Amino acid sequence: MALQRHTVGQVGEIPPGNRKIVQVAGRSIGIFNVEGRFFAVRNSCPHQGGPLCLGPTMGLVTSDRPGQFNYERDGEILRCPWHGWEFDLATGRSVFDPSRTRVRSYQVEVETLQAETYPVEVHDESLVVVIT
Repeated sequence: MALQRHTVGQVGEIPPGNRKIVQVAGRSIGIFNVEGRFFAVRNSCPHQGGPLCLGPTMGLVTSDRPGQFNYERDGEILRCPWHGWEFDLATGRSVFDPSRTRVRSYQVEVETLQAETYPVEVHDESLVVVIT
């Protein structure tokens, strides 16, 4: 199946730490900017269909041993506002059960659009646009 590409906005519309919720092909999708990296996930929690992308983003607390805690990946974990289920924005996998529970994630690409230009010639004071 061929990938479908959809333009959903401009980079400047989503500053770092923010999100934009868009409709694409009948799906509600949240686009997140985490320190200049963009992630997209379906705006529906697999638990009870809550508006997942309205929830807070945070980091992940890890520990190598008792009494030591590390805060990592700030802004990359999305928490459902209804019941607190947490998902990795990069993979869509849940924090509590990554092998079985996930939300659909989508690839985001930043494209630089270029204007199409044509050579212009001057002939006896007339401007001529050359299209090949």
